[in-house]
Amino acid sequence: MASPAAPAQTDSPALKYSSPVGRWVLTATVLGSGIASLDATVVGIALPAIGRDFHVGEASLQWVVDAYTLSLAGLLLLGGTLGDRYGRRKVFLIGTVWFALASLLCGVAPDATTLILARALQGVGAALLTPGSLAILQASFVQDDRSKAIGAWSGLGGLATAAGPFLGGWLIDAVSWRLVFFINLPVAAAVVAITLRHVPESKAPDETGRLDVTGSIAITGALIGITYGLIAAPDDGWLSAPVLASLVGGLVLMGVFLFNEAHVKEPMLPLTVFSSRQFSAANAVTFVVYGALGGTLFLLPTVLQEAAHYSPLASGAALLPVTIIMLVLSARSGALAARIGPRLQMSVGPLVIAAGLLLLIRSTGSNGYWIDVLPAVLVFGFGLSINVAPLTSTAMSAVPAEHSGVASAVNNDVARAAGLIAVAVLPVAAGITGDTYLHPQALSHGFHNALIIAAIACVIGGLLAAATIRNPPRRRPAPSAPGQPGQPRARARPELSCSLDAPPLRRESLAEPAEHPAS
Repeated sequence: MASPAAPAQTDSPALKYSSPVGRWVLTATVLGSGIASLDATVVGIALPAIGRDFHVGEASLQWVVDAYTLSLAGLLLLGGTLGDRYGRRKVFLIGTVWFALASLLCGVAPDATTLILARALQGVGAALLTPGSLAILQASFVQDDRSKAIGAWSGLGGLATAAGPFLGGWLIDAVSWRLVFFINLPVAAAVVAITLRHVPESKAPDETGRLDVTGSIAITGALIGITYGLIAAPDDGWLSAPVLASLVGGLVLMGVFLFNEAHVKEPMLPLTVFSSRQFSAANAVTFVVYGALGGTLFLLPTVLQEAAHYSPLASGAALLPVTIIMLVLSARSGALAARIGPRLQMSVGPLVIAAGLLLLIRSTGSNGYWIDVLPAVLVFGFGLSINVAPLTSTAMSAVPAEHSGVASAVNNDVARAAGLIAVAVLPVAAGITGDTYLHPQALSHGFHNALIIAAIACVIGGLLAAATIRNPPRRRPAPSAPGQPGQPRARARPELSCSLDAPPLRRESLAEPAEHPAS
């Protein structure tokens, strides 16, 4: 047995969800991805204080947010590939340390330019640790516990995302905006300590050749160009030279990336992963649903503050019930999907989310939080708990284990790209432009339009899941031992079914039989 201080490299998943080591692995991955999620949300509420301290305008504050998002989205695929090739635990550790050092630079930044640069460096660290956190779970846990572990990861990780605005408001009021970055340092130290002691190493056994540098540069440039163009278009105009150049350049680089990945000997993103219709369908559902969520959650804090007259702290705390619901139900939702298959939950979940979004139309009313907002938040959170864990687990389990890092990166990138596009497009489509946010009635009207559009998108996501997602075939019970016809058959215990967990069988794969023909 390997020393606890130096976990052995694992060639096949071996951890149980209920084991002490399994819980430590889950803790490390949740905390690691949690600090990245926290920083993606907590900075938004700190922007006014940052602007006052540095005496900068809206454009600089926009780049404080965008620099992080651009580097994160642009490098996620590379982070997943590095983990598969050089070791998921190793790259996860490097990303955590990198993120902590960049957070320290953010906290001591003397001016806005330094802060923007540090935020871009934070995004690099997040791109290294985020796909690794999910890939570690996929590679470490036995098949029967994998959905439960991913469900717990989804629910616990949602704690950081939902608590970000609340925690940020409290820290800013109590001390300074700089503390929202310093708080990452002790958490990162805990992640490093737990990972070094408990997390096993894993990598793709066939990832030993040269790194796909051309693909890395092309996809990073493509995502940055497209993202920049979509973000700048509402202010500069869709036909302005910078926007057109960014969008066209991004699309050209995307074509270069796809051509390169189809012809290079050892691609960063093996396009064969998309030969699984289950994987492609799960990511299509991710794009539609997460786009609706990203656009809505971008607008909601501003609407609560400007139209419903909430304080920044109160608007940040408004979604805390979502965290509690997901914390309680996500692991159970993942376990249920493992038993009955993901199709029902992935079809119903978006419909429940849509109902919650429509109920949010009441959020600008005059009856207070408990009547106007809380019912919508409860329905919304319940829909997320139904949908998120099965969606993530389906995307991960639809590809071979050796590509779990890439699958995680693709699914993360799809979700983030959907959010970025929605943030750029949804306000304009809903009529929220220019200084609309300064006029409560106009803002409320636009927000109602945005909620209807987002709800329709979620309904489309549910219908898409019902039409494209397939449940895995049910396992047949083992036959009775020969020579003992009179004895009752013992019930199989999942934790002892080692033969079913062997990677070559991939029984958890949700891909259609036609895509994995029998030999």
